[in-house]
Amino acid sequence: MDMVVLIAIGLLTGATTVLFGFGGGFVAVPVVVWADTALGTEAIRVATATSALVMLVNAAFATAVTPRHVLRALRGTGPLLPLLAAGACLGACATRFAPPALVRWAFVGYVALTALDLLLRPGFLRPATRPEPAAGNASTRPGEGGADAATRSDAGEADSATRPGEGKADAGRPLPATTGLPIGAVAAFLGVGGSVMTVPAMRRAGHPMRHATALANPLTLAIALPAALVSLAGSPPLAAATTHSGLVGLVDPYAAAALLLGAVPVIALLRRRPPRIPDRAHAWSYIGLLTVVALAMLLRS
Repeated sequence: MDMVVLIAIGLLTGATTVLFGFGGGFVAVPVVVWADTALGTEAIRVATATSALVMLVNAAFATAVTPRHVLRALRGTGPLLPLLAAGACLGACATRFAPPALVRWAFVGYVALTALDLLLRPGFLRPATRPEPAAGNASTRPGEGGADAATRSDAGEADSATRPGEGKADAGRPLPATTGLPIGAVAAFLGVGGSVMTVPAMRRAGHPMRHATALANPLTLAIALPAALVSLAGSPPLAAATTHSGLVGLVDPYAAAALLLGAVPVIALLRRRPPRIPDRAHAWSYIGLLTVVALAMLLRS
């Protein structure tokens, strides 16, 4: 896969970082598997390691340009971030010793099951009503928009995400800190950054899609940093080292650089001029992307 194609796909990883909080992991894993197909079964190890580095840079940049009032929703999560990092260390180490076929099929199975869960279990496509205002009092609270606040349309919800002070109106519950260790471990093991777990969890905790996907980036950063360090520090498997001498640890720096070259400008542009997507359409798009990625990995298998 040449540099131009990788950069073009990097544009897509930048868009998924902003729109879905993926940090590039779900796109990067199948792409790097394709790019490093000469590695055979070892390609999945290199893909998950390279994905961690791509996610680290994308998530760090996306977090840096996220509005402060959105990031305030992470207050009160306690040791969530350290536990995500600890779980990521465990998951990244486990990837080095797990059979490549297990990692590949775990990736496909997890993404497919997550898409089905989001479709079948309530709370994602139609998030639960926020508990703060009672139905009878919503029309009398200043700033609530009267009766319209209880029956806001999807388009209205998307627009509200850009108004000053909307962090208070749309604030959901924080994620429990106890979820940090398992989320970090699974995310680093599969190279997916954690957004496939954190976005649905925050959605069901009452966050609109715009906030849930934005908050996935700092959570991904906590996972990607230790995962990338573990991947860069280790030595590649013998089969991979002899076939692909340019590896740094388990990371393919050529593929990572090309993906980032495409992704970073897109992140800057979309954070500066975020598209207005109706909330429910945003949720459906998230499920659609999960389905496409699972199919891409199946086709490569």
